[in-house]
Amino acid sequence: MAIRAGSLYKQSYRKPVRPGKSLPVISTDLDSVKANQFEIRFQFPPSVRVPWLGSTDITDLTLAAKQVQGMQIETADIEVRRLNDTVYYPGKVTPQALVVTFDNLYLRKTSYALWNWFRSIYDPITGEMTKFAQPGTGNTFKALSARVLELDNKNSPVGFIDLYGVYPSKVKFSDKQYSGEVAFSTIEVTFRYDYIQYESYKVAEQLINTTFGSK
Repeated sequence: MAIRAGSLYKQSYRKPVRPGKSLPVISTDLDSVKANQFEIRFQFPPSVRVPWLGSTDITDLTLAAKQVQGMQIETADIEVRRLNDTVYYPGKVTPQALVVTFDNLYLRKTSYALWNWFRSIYDPITGEMTKFAQPGTGNTFKALSARVLELDNKNSPVGFIDLYGVYPSKVKFSDKQYSGEVAFSTIEVTFRYDYIQYESYKVAEQLINTTFGSK
């Protein structure tokens, strides 16, 4: 099969300009999803009370989240050597830790809720794992999922990353200092999760409508 020479961008995404008759037009087909347009939503089992949230609404965690890192999964390499040749095969699959930075909002008890969630697993006063984290209790300390929504310029979802079986494994409060710069207090929480899945929002909607019928 012969490949036609020339720029794919010029052929497919750039409209010819006729001087005096038309203005340059830039295609929006190549626009990328912006990293600063996102939401993260935590979903807890409806049958499980979430005592660590206290008076904080679960949507407050979404409103306070300002940065999400570590949405990554990788396979270890299995290296096979034969004489001078080296080939690789996929090995153990390991999801990386999720790190979310939350603003310490004045009118919300975000930091209190996150700290109490961590305390539901490990009690730093007694040094013991709590009953929520003990085997056979149904993993009531875990959120069913944390969904990171990717949004377009109209704040409509275009895709999402689902992390299943989420719980906090590390809490870090921001440093405090006197300085000339205005710095905001944050709380950084490292989460562990069991599985990760990425999906286009439109594809997911089609699957839901096909399976359960459209509304």
